Amino acid sequence: MTPRRGPAAHPPTPTTAARQREASAMQFDGILFFPITPFDDKGGLDEEVLDRHIRDGMEHRPGGVFAACGTGEFHALGAEEHARVTARAVEAVGGRVPVVAGAGGSVRTAAEQAAAAADLGADAVLLLPPYLVGGSQRGLVEYVRAVAGAAGVPVIAYQRANMVLTPETAAEVAQIPGVEGIKDGVGDLGAMRRIVQAVRAVRGEDFAFFNGLPTAELTFAPYASVGVPLYSSAAFAFAPEVATAFYRAAHAGDPLADRLLTGFYEPLVALRDRAPGYAVAMVKAGVRLRGGRAGAVRPPLTDLTREEEALLADIIDAGLRAVEGE
Repeated sequence: MTPRRGPAAHPPTPTTAARQREASAMQFDGILFFPITPFDDKGGLDEEVLDRHIRDGMEHRPGGVFAACGTGEFHALGAEEHARVTARAVEAVGGRVPVVAGAGGSVRTAAEQAAAAADLGADAVLLLPPYLVGGSQRGLVEYVRAVAGAAGVPVIAYQRANMVLTPETAAEVAQIPGVEGIKDGVGDLGAMRRIVQAVRAVRGEDFAFFNGLPTAELTFAPYASVGVPLYSSAAFAFAPEVATAFYRAAHAGDPLADRLLTGFYEPLVALRDRAPGYAVAMVKAGVRLRGGRAGAVRPPLTDLTREEEALLADIIDAGLRAVEGE
């Protein structure tokens, strides 16, 4: 494990060897898996089910596992639960691909979560925005700097909600020691193109960009066109056959990708948009429909209705038929 850095406000620039170690932890070759966090009948964390969920997903060879992040209901986990989810993910993956753990909230909480995740063996941290309060561009830089200084593993800054970066700020964030990626959940392609250009000018090609929009397959092509080839796949958590088939088809220019967009992903997005929080609740419902255990989502999220679960079942069947037809 990479030694953890101290909490200095301005940590020293890492050596070339340290940079190489950080970069090696950020090599994502394939679709990115965002596991759910399953809860038992009493609402507690079900670690055995989580272990099985991740191991089953690994059979489909994802390029990375992002545990205790948005799809994993990061917002609803206590500190102990967050640590247990991270530890289980590291164990289940067994070093086959990078494991990234979520961190966020207040600057002290985020720094503590990032440091704990590193101690538990996570390869990197996805830094979510601070909650409730907004900040200036300078404040956002210092938020990322403080967490990166405590983490000791690469940090991916998640741009969304109240952490929206200008191209100039993104370039500054990219130069903070330990920051090795930016994930976009805003969806402004023009701004993202300028961010990619600004960061490349100061960091070259050894920096990762991720499309973090919900159901990111729908925007894979436009994001790839501005230099953002990596994306989160919520569908992988419950329909890995479909998600993997789309990933391969989209990269190969196979017409199957367009058929899956029309027959699976577009109806999935229409269902997702019926209520706030369905981007997570829909994934848990999908896991249940495929025979897995997931439990309910935690408040303030709400689960799909029975009618909506039936609609989701039809969407999943359509996606599987499209893949099997090939």
